Amino acid sequence: MRSVDAAGLSIGTGHPPRIMGVLNVSEESPYDPSVYDDPGEAATYVDEELIGEGADIVDVGLESANKRYDVLSTEEELDRLDVAVEAMESTSGDAVFSIETRYAEVAEAAIDRGFDVVNDICGFADPRMPDVCAEYDVAVAKMASPPDLERPGAVDDTDWAERRSQEWFEQSDYVDRVYEALKQNGLTDKTIVDPAFGGWSERKTLRDDRETFRRLREFRALGRPILVSINRKNFLRTIADRSTEDALPVSLAATAMAIERGADVIRTHDVAETSDAAKIADAFDDDPATAAAGDVTVARLDVRTEREARRYLDEADGDLALGPAAVCTVLAIEGLDSSARTLLETEARSADVLMTGDRQTLVGGSYQEISALSARIADSDGLERLSKAIQALPTLRENL
Repeated sequence: MRSVDAAGLSIGTGHPPRIMGVLNVSEESPYDPSVYDDPGEAATYVDEELIGEGADIVDVGLESANKRYDVLSTEEELDRLDVAVEAMESTSGDAVFSIETRYAEVAEAAIDRGFDVVNDICGFADPRMPDVCAEYDVAVAKMASPPDLERPGAVDDTDWAERRSQEWFEQSDYVDRVYEALKQNGLTDKTIVDPAFGGWSERKTLRDDRETFRRLREFRALGRPILVSINRKNFLRTIADRSTEDALPVSLAATAMAIERGADVIRTHDVAETSDAAKIADAFDDDPATAAAGDVTVARLDVRTEREARRYLDEADGDLALGPAAVCTVLAIEGLDSSARTLLETEARSADVLMTGDRQTLVGGSYQEISALSARIADSDGLERLSKAIQALPTLRENL
């Protein structure tokens, strides 16, 4: 998993979950407690109820993303940027500031005026957005969306048969399309992925959100930190039959589960309570299993299903896929030179273990198969350190 530096704030593997509090300078936004058009009042709210209660990031929205409202133009968003900047400059607390927008021009103007992060709700539908973020070297949250600035989050409005193929479309499900939407138009080195929870389109169902949440771990295979915005969302409220006002306990339960599934950033209006839930979830979350021998490092990726494993193997973009057995574990290997990697490919083929990786070296198989591979290479010149690292993995020892 890749970590991202957001103006000095580390997000991702090896770092605690980050809390993103919300400030809206959009009068049409539905959540009144977060809406301010006076910069001084907005700054007080940010200092006391966001940063003061534990927010690491303050996400400033210039317009409501609610589909009932007309989309603001670039000029209209820029008109509201003055209030956002003045509010940011008036705060005394220490936090990273994020601008929520769909326009590269607005993002660039906000960065020039002091914002640290971009929150793109249209998933790089503006083709200049990734270039602007890369040029300024800022972190950018990319929400799964069609390539259309008018329809943020409406993943099923994409003509997937045209963008991929009719066969792919017929075999895919909603989570597959969310995953693909995050990949379209590319990812910068500092991209944070957002699976787009919430009622972004009329075609989207509560079941779609629940399935996306259930399979959240799959998005780890993209190698980017994950942002979730699930605070008091309808797909959770209906399970417990709670109104928005009474849905805080539901949100906190889901927050802990999201972190266990791989969420790195939690966007919320309930900062203090969400921060507490995140601390508990993080304290009891298992650290990734890693081991090293010399320059060779092995990490066991957190996969629970074969589908999750296949995501990692597909993302490795390799041309070697071996073995009929179901994958129980996937190891990410670093530190092999080219000759050792070639030798490992040969040994993997003989051991009936999956191996892939033009981008990175991944090995997948059952615990028994991985252990057998380790034994085969124990005396191989160039792979003995890899064997020691594999055998040192605590989860491998526990499952044999």
